[in-house]
Amino acid sequence: MEVEVKLRLPDSNSHQKLSIILASFHTKTLIQENIFFDTTNSKLSSNFAALRLRFYNLDSYCILSLKAKPIMSDGISRVEEQEEPIDPKIGRMCVAEPGQLLGLIESSKIIQRVRREFGVGENEVLVCLGMFRNVRQVFDWKGLKLELDETIYDFGTSYEIECESKEPEKDKKLIEGLLKDNGIEFSYSEANKFAIVASLFDRLVAAITGDCLDNASLSVSTNYSFELSV
Repeated sequence: MEVEVKLRLPDSNSHQKLSIILASFHTKTLIQENIFFDTTNSKLSSNFAALRLRFYNLDSYCILSLKAKPIMSDGISRVEEQEEPIDPKIGRMCVAEPGQLLGLIESSKIIQRVRREFGVGENEVLVCLGMFRNVRQVFDWKGLKLELDETIYDFGTSYEIECESKEPEKDKKLIEGLLKDNGIEFSYSEANKFAIVASLFDRLVAAITGDCLDNASLSVSTNYSFELSV
């Protein structure tokens, strides 16, 4: 079970201000590319599961992950998580041809679980649901590993600070104190990044099939704040 504190920031100014405040605690910056997959009839997302390939720092390495049963409440996220390293070249092949992912069944416990637990049959194929890029600054602050994210979607950018934690309530208060003491506005994250991608995908499909009647319906169905791309 992965447990994280997740607090969202309203805009790039807040993100930059916090980055400057934490600069002396900076340990590394990660450039991440995240691609999500599902069956054509949404067997994973309809069961609150997300299958993801994440590439780091221009394909330096790649991680296949399966997240399931997410719970988000008062800025604390809990989700079952399983991860496996994968050759970045194989990962890129699977992005180009998503059906290749299911061909990893002999070597991947995650794909075995997708087959077994979510009923993905041998004749089914995977499709790409969507993707986003993330610039993650990592800070070692008061014994916590803080991750400051700038997440770039096709439709806009969001900002968030998160921290994996064994004592989430305690650590949330510490992070909230840091933000309040420095006059940085924040709110509790209400949806994970995959939910945002999936929500937009569902609405685009609805628009294509005629279930969406106006452009307003294409807005993401979360209460997330974005700086929209122009």
